[in-house]
Amino acid sequence: MSIDEQQLIKQQSYSEAMRYMENAKETLKKAGKDDQRYKDRKYVKTACGTAYNGVLLALDAYLLLKGIKTAKRRKSIEYYCEQLGKLDKKMLQHLNNAYEALHLNGYYEGTLNAHIIKSGFDDAYGIIDKIKPEQP
Repeated sequence: MSIDEQQLIKQQSYSEAMRYMENAKETLKKAGKDDQRYKDRKYVKTACGTAYNGVLLALDAYLLLKGIKTAKRRKSIEYYCEQLGKLDKKMLQHLNNAYEALHLNGYYEGTLNAHIIKSGFDDAYGIIDKIKPEQP
């Protein structure tokens, strides 16, 4: 893959993943917040699901940039963990944290704890930043 192709993948994937994160942040605002707890579980669950999908977009691009072609079908968390375990332990840690905070606690359980959600968002940005394109 040429440098120009890599840069194009980074630009497109980064911009799309960040669009997901911005949408997630806007949705989270609708949940309202009282001290360190969100008020509306529905909006928290939706925001966490959207943010986690942004993470998956970034991971697919990251793996592609590393020469790992991923199938078009849905991949499991085990697949991502296995691939990242071979490539980047820090990314694996970000993924494990984002998966737990956003996907399990936020999306499935609907936690209202703002600390957990913030932690998940921080890890999501840590993953997305790995595909951030260089500025010319």
